[in-house]
Order: sequence, then C-alpha cells, then structure tokens
Amino acid sequence: MTVTLLLVLLTVAHSDGREVEGRAGESVTLTCKYDAKKNGRLSACWNRGDLPLCGCNNQIISTDGQTVTRVSSRYQLLGRLDEGDVSMTILNLTETDAGRYGCKVEIPGLFNDEKHHFDLTVDSAPITTTITGQRGSDVTTCRGSDVTTWRGSDVTPTESTVMLDQEVNSLQMFVGNTVRLSFIIFIAALLLTAAYSVWRSNQRPETDRRLDQSEEEEEVTSV
Repeated sequence: MTVTLLLVLLTVAHSDGREVEGRAGESVTLTCKYDAKKNGRLSACWNRGDLPLCGCNNQIISTDGQTVTRVSSRYQLLGRLDEGDVSMTILNLTETDAGRYGCKVEIPGLFNDEKHHFDLTVDSAPITTTITGQRGSDVTTCRGSDVTTWRGSDVTPTESTVMLDQEVNSLQMFVGNTVRLSFIIFIAALLLTAAYSVWRSNQRPETDRRLDQSEEEEEVTSV
C-alpha cells in the first residue's frame, strides 16, 4: 500500500508542470515564490529535470535566502529574495534550454517543501534573409514574418536605390546651376546699368558744350 501511494505521488509530481513558452535569443522567467513573512528567508534550489525527493540532483542555481550560487551567468534570481521571490530568469535562450525545470523551497517541517515544475518550450529565432534577384525577375526580402516582393521591375532594390540617389543628385545639381546662373546674370545686369549710367553722365556735358557752340555761332552770324 505504501509503495503504491509513493508511486502515485511520484507520477503526479512528474506530470504536474506549468507550460512556459520562450523565444530563442530572448529571456524567460519561471515564477516561484513562497511566504517570506510567515517563514522568513528560506533556502531554495532550481533543478534541471524532475525534482528528486531531497534537494536538487541536477542543480543549476540555488540560494540560502541571502546569497546565490549558480552554474552559469545565464541563470539569474532577479526577484526580491527578502520577499520570498525565487523566480528564475534564463537569459539568451537557446533551443537546448527547452525541457523540464523544478523549483524547490525548503520549508521547515516534515514533507513541507514546496515543489513547482515547469515545462519550457523554446521557439526558433526569426530568420532574416535577403534574396537578390536578377534583372527582369521578382525580388523578395524576408524579415521574420514580413515579406516584401518587388514585381514587374527591371531593376533590383539596390539598383532602384542607386537610381533614386542619382536623380536626387541631378536635381540638386540643376538647382545649384540655376542659382549660380541667375546670380551671374544679376551681377552682369548691375554692371551694364552702372556702365550705362557713367556713359550717360559723360555724354551730357558734351551735348551741353555743342549747344553752347551752336548758340555762339548763331550770334556771330547775326552780327
């Protein structure tokens, strides 16, 4: 009877697990807490795989309520230990991190330990690829779940970018040349106006002199 009950308890412990999903390259937190106000700071450990009856036989991180011991810096206890938060965070997930984890909190008393199991699945990281097509073919760019297709074009996206840059540079050059030409024409007009004014100023005394001579000749003729 005792052996049967023990087997039943072990079977229940093995199947009892919360399902958690993570993504490769990111972080995931497996939540494990106890009542620190009631029990004070307690020792806790995290196990890779099912928890044994005593301790953690495949321990990856543990705490005595004050300090933390770990086998890798990718495993962190980032919660408030003084508040009973011994949740484990796994940094930079990989597909090999998928599997079962167990959290055990050693509560004083016979068979009082708290045990929690987690079944972690890790999704693959988004694949980023760029396919460069030839002239006259479709070009598809894939970034994760986003797909952009260039259809009915004789140029690739790179060539289109270069052509756009050339058009912008040509427009800038045209505007610059137009401004410079307008400035040159404006300066030339000012110089011509100034020259004409000087010429008019020089012509006026000569005209007056000729008028005076004509008047003098008329007076001599009259005498």
